[in-house]
Amino acid sequence: MPNSRPSTDTRYNDLAGAHQHSGCDHAAASVKGLRAALALIAVLLIVEVIGGVLSNSIALLADAGHLLTDVAALALALFVAWFSRQPETPRKTYGYLRWEILAALINGTTLLLISVWIVWEAVARFRSPEPVQGGMMVGVSVIGLIVNLIAARMLHSSSDASLNSRGAYLHVLGDLLAIVGTLVAALLIRFTGFLAADPIASILTTLIITAGAWRLVRESVDILLESTPAHIPLHAVRAQLEAIPGIESVHDLHVWAVAPTLVAMSAHAIVREASRHQHVLEHIHSAMKLFGIEHVTIQLEKTEMLEHERGLHA
Repeated sequence: MPNSRPSTDTRYNDLAGAHQHSGCDHAAASVKGLRAALALIAVLLIVEVIGGVLSNSIALLADAGHLLTDVAALALALFVAWFSRQPETPRKTYGYLRWEILAALINGTTLLLISVWIVWEAVARFRSPEPVQGGMMVGVSVIGLIVNLIAARMLHSSSDASLNSRGAYLHVLGDLLAIVGTLVAALLIRFTGFLAADPIASILTTLIITAGAWRLVRESVDILLESTPAHIPLHAVRAQLEAIPGIESVHDLHVWAVAPTLVAMSAHAIVREASRHQHVLEHIHSAMKLFGIEHVTIQLEKTEMLEHERGLHA
């Protein structure tokens, strides 16, 4: 009687195909959002540069400087979104996944540098206040607020998909917060003549931007240094492995992220009975999925190999 139950290979291929199709749809939506946001921000950049010069507002010019990095960040994110999907090669066995990490690092670092410049200019304005045309500043700020709200909404849905997308989203979100501060400062200047509101808005906004940028840089560096992901306790991974029947001990255990969505693990495990090796391997792969670890490399050993593995027994 033929077996009506789908084979393991068939079920696996169906799941893999569905996952790949879903990933492609998500990537396409992400790229579409990046393109639209890039066009909006590029137009707003021109408007804010003109408005900042005409109104003599350091807050607007600082925001325009931030917008310039937004344009670069979005353009880089678009390039990386395409390039990181290129197939792996014999020399690039993981493909180009880590381009998105490099892009995130560049974006975060750029944000920090821009923040330093904004603070520097703001402090200079405290020392030597300059007249600002509050009316024009209000008008440009309102336009900037609307454009940034639209761009942020476009990028929000894909911001958790990768560090690259999150870096682009943080740029736009940072500028959204900046333009809110600029609008408040513009209203104060327009109706009260309080010129110090301009540099104050710049500094407050910079503090918010710096916090997000620092997290982005830190996460990017952690991945590049192959640190254990913060959400995976290494001691729990070791305990889970050593609880598997047949495993006597585990050493040379490493867990790292190749990319935010691809976590890898490698380890050596002593399993005395060779007949249990296949069962142990299957159990290990199933256990690691509990931690979200999909890429697993295990070396099973019948006896200790201290002479061949000096420095690995940790």
